[in-house]
Amino acid sequence: MRNLNRKSSEPLHSTRTNENVAKPLPFRMPLSGISNRTLDNHHDKLYAGYVQKKHEIETRLESLEHDVARGKSVSGNPAYSELRALKDGETYAVNGVYLHEWYFEGLGGNGEFDRASELVRELENRYGTAESFMKYFGECAMASRGWTVLAWDTKASRLKVYNCDAHNQGGVWGALPVVVLDVYEHAYFIDFGADRQKYIVTFWKNFDWSAANDLFKRVSTMRLAA
Repeated sequence: MRNLNRKSSEPLHSTRTNENVAKPLPFRMPLSGISNRTLDNHHDKLYAGYVQKKHEIETRLESLEHDVARGKSVSGNPAYSELRALKDGETYAVNGVYLHEWYFEGLGGNGEFDRASELVRELENRYGTAESFMKYFGECAMASRGWTVLAWDTKASRLKVYNCDAHNQGGVWGALPVVVLDVYEHAYFIDFGADRQKYIVTFWKNFDWSAANDLFKRVSTMRLAA
């Protein structure tokens, strides 16, 4: 059955022609328990701001890259240099964009597993039941200061849960996100105050397991172990 809450005009994994423009939300508002006010602030201001800063940093880096490559500038210094500052800001902004896009792409569902057989089967193999995975994932989210991510680890060739306390801290290279949960306070304080646990329960009620299953089927083909 087609998910009527997902915008048919915005395919989940469509190619964006202009990566410097914020992607629209892939679902129709409202969600259940997550207010339009929260989504407006989260998407239209915070996420869109990361898109803009990503563009600013990449534009300056492109210019500096050409200068360094042509011997017009020597910019590398680990204590401080413009290049160091830009490269540090680059990973923060880029991950800020990507993580938010994965987070929003996981919303707009009804929390039902019926169209996620491949992903659910993989979770059952590791955790016993999908509900047991959700319990563990939720506890990881309670322990995180920023993000909790279920990812396909291409080196381990299996699903793993990783936490990161900032956009550019805690991520594992070679791990491809499948389920992404934002646990920064801006994601839930308007609606839930300090009750993060209630926010996590509400996240699962709005989760699109079909979209996650589609993503899992794509990324799980990547196996890079020697």
